[in-house]
Amino acid sequence: MLTALIGFVILIFICVTVHEYGHYITAKLLGVQVHEFAFGMGPVIKQVKKNNMLWSWRLIPIGGFCRLAGMDEEEDDEEVIPGMGFNEQPAWKRFFILLNGALFNIILALILSTMFLWLNGVIDTEHAVIGEVLPDLPAMKAGIKTGDEILSVNNMKVTKWREMSDKIKSESIDSENHSVTLEILRDGKILTLDLVIPFNEEYGRPMLGVTPANVRYGFLRACKSSAGFIYRVTALSLRGIADLVLRKQEIEVTGPVGIASMSGQAIRSGFWGFIMFIAIVSLNLGIFNLFPIPALDGGRILFVLLEIILRRRLPERVENWIHTAGFVFLITLIILITFHDIYNIFFTH
Repeated sequence: MLTALIGFVILIFICVTVHEYGHYITAKLLGVQVHEFAFGMGPVIKQVKKNNMLWSWRLIPIGGFCRLAGMDEEEDDEEVIPGMGFNEQPAWKRFFILLNGALFNIILALILSTMFLWLNGVIDTEHAVIGEVLPDLPAMKAGIKTGDEILSVNNMKVTKWREMSDKIKSESIDSENHSVTLEILRDGKILTLDLVIPFNEEYGRPMLGVTPANVRYGFLRACKSSAGFIYRVTALSLRGIADLVLRKQEIEVTGPVGIASMSGQAIRSGFWGFIMFIAIVSLNLGIFNLFPIPALDGGRILFVLLEIILRRRLPERVENWIHTAGFVFLITLIILITFHDIYNIFFTH
């Protein structure tokens, strides 16, 4: 439970802070006044005023916020410098300020997934190369070593890990004495090994006792693969939302409690597992924030685009009412999903 809470706090702090920094840096670059950038939520622990702006550290270390001038969020002693309020800006400036929160989340996902592939690497399932040899199983007893590449099983050529694994399983089951002949490439030489792979009661199948090799990508390949990963996850998320709306299939939606539970699992899996979990959550946060739902950045962007197309702005009172209604809807939805998560965790396991 404590691990899940720690993981969730770290996750939300990183993803939300990066999101808000996207709004902040874009506003500063476009000449918009910023009242406050806060790390965390709730009561103020410490505040530092620099360049007519507050940097705040707050008690609850979940997320944070960037408070722009001219958005009707001024405190009693704050003034908006004429011409520097958010609502005074032309539509194109407001568009980029709103967009770049989500964009920074997507960039964070790209950076973290690149780091994962470059510095940690992934399991190589494209080749039948041995990563780890497990103790007290047929592979170790037969002298198979890390780095060996299995070329064939009973004279049948194999290239990918799954293909090799399936052939060993079927050949050992079909053989009367569970014997299998492996052709192995080691240090440029081809070796032939005859070994017995009996049915393993503990694992419920014949077990050779090896794991795939881990492969680390070069920096440029890691960048390219990460971009492809971002594209695929984005497409999958959008397809899932479309299926949910069109009711083509049932989609499992997870709220804060479910994410906290998964954060605990991710942090227990190790540093790099947690890094990839942050990348996936950050990416999904960025995508979700761009949905044209009132109260989200995407909803505000939609109003800005309509303003550009129609060349007139919706009355501020009407827009605020719509965003308030959207906020109430989102809070209600989060509460319902949270109850659903709690039920799944405590009553379905």
